Amino acid sequence: MRLNLFPYLLTCFFIILSCTKETNNSDEAILYLTSLDKKSLLEKQEINAHSIDTSLIDKVIKVTDSVQYQIMDGFGYTLTGGSAMLIHKMSKSARSGLLNELFSKEGLGVSYLRLSIGASDLDSAPFSYNDLPKGKTDVDLEKFSLAQDTVHLLPVLKEILSINPQIKFLGSPWSPPVWMKDNQDTRGGSLLPEYYQVYANYLIKYIQAMMAKGIEIDAITIQNEPLHPGNNPSLLMKAPQQADLIKNHLGPAFKNEGIDTKIIIYDHNADRPDYPINILNDPEAAKFIDGSAFHLYGGEIEALSEVHQAHPDKHLYFTEQWVGAPGDFSKELTWHIENLIIGAPRNWSKTVLEWNLAADQNQNPHTDRGGCDRCLGAVTINGDKVTREPAYYIIGQASKFVPPGSVRIASTLVEEIPNVSYKTPDGQIVTILQNTSEKEKEILIKSDQANIHLKLAAGDIGTLVF
Repeated sequence: MRLNLFPYLLTCFFIILSCTKETNNSDEAILYLTSLDKKSLLEKQEINAHSIDTSLIDKVIKVTDSVQYQIMDGFGYTLTGGSAMLIHKMSKSARSGLLNELFSKEGLGVSYLRLSIGASDLDSAPFSYNDLPKGKTDVDLEKFSLAQDTVHLLPVLKEILSINPQIKFLGSPWSPPVWMKDNQDTRGGSLLPEYYQVYANYLIKYIQAMMAKGIEIDAITIQNEPLHPGNNPSLLMKAPQQADLIKNHLGPAFKNEGIDTKIIIYDHNADRPDYPINILNDPEAAKFIDGSAFHLYGGEIEALSEVHQAHPDKHLYFTEQWVGAPGDFSKELTWHIENLIIGAPRNWSKTVLEWNLAADQNQNPHTDRGGCDRCLGAVTINGDKVTREPAYYIIGQASKFVPPGSVRIASTLVEEIPNVSYKTPDGQIVTILQNTSEKEKEILIKSDQANIHLKLAAGDIGTLVF
């Protein structure tokens, strides 16, 4: 009997072909590309369905949306008092244009802002909400006032809320009122133990006063950079002091007043994960704490995972990183994307915030005796003229595409292509990836939804949406 070998040979042919070709199951994906030479800045590129020659692929990244991690709160900046002043002094049309560009869904979609409780070092001068003549005290906080914030900050916040009503605000204090401190100075010193409860009440007054102005404070950190008393304003607050303040004063006071604002600890560099871990090891303090916040002026971003492993029931936040003037675009973008936009969420952070939304062309305003004189804003404002600086694009690479409520999902780590993936509330898959090598790379993104082939030149950063 003569056998018909044609079906068998045809099957073999397709098996061999499948070893070198894969079909992209997606009709269309979009890549938003930023190059280190600035020729592409969040440039939209459509990637159409086509067969994939896997023999050309350098790297394969598998994205698995069934494996999920933390839910994201957002990406953004610190709106310092100085930033608010510069924005508020713009003409109405210029200010509206800038704020819509930053906070609307059609713009960058910035979804999270950090505010200073009182002054930061990027105000023109230090202040608190209860400043008194030397030698005076006000334990009942009868002279508490948000008057300074009503000049520039509150009008800008209300305009932002009109654009993005869902934006979240985090408050961070740089210093208590000086009459509560052992050195009677805005710079350095420690909070006197006899004023722990008064200071807790001060923070509650802030939350309530802001709410009365229409500003809901989603969370507060206890102290900005508690181990750096050399700034102006600043405060030294060691871990046992922070634990005491929370478990014996602030936490119970929040409970009594019905305050549901989250309490976040530490708010300093990743070189001291022991600081938040030690506080969270105290169950009486931990029951009031939502999580820990970090900067990366020291240490490694992986320290956040160390805190997560010690206390997986608590959240993590990345709350500050500066870009130093004049701002080397290539250098800053490369480091910040790898360590913060990709690295922080891969180590469980729910937020990524850059330091300082705006400064002027001379990096003003700032305080004396330690205020940052080289902090480059995400935008530089000179009258109505706006210059977009590295942090604008660093945050924009994520904020525009990863809205609050997106969940981080699994994506394989591959050498030379750092990456992080999300599933958005409307079901899109977003992968942010970076080519840290010195050569162009052909990359295959494999998921249940699609197989997508893309190229990244050396140094390129892309956000893939499908």
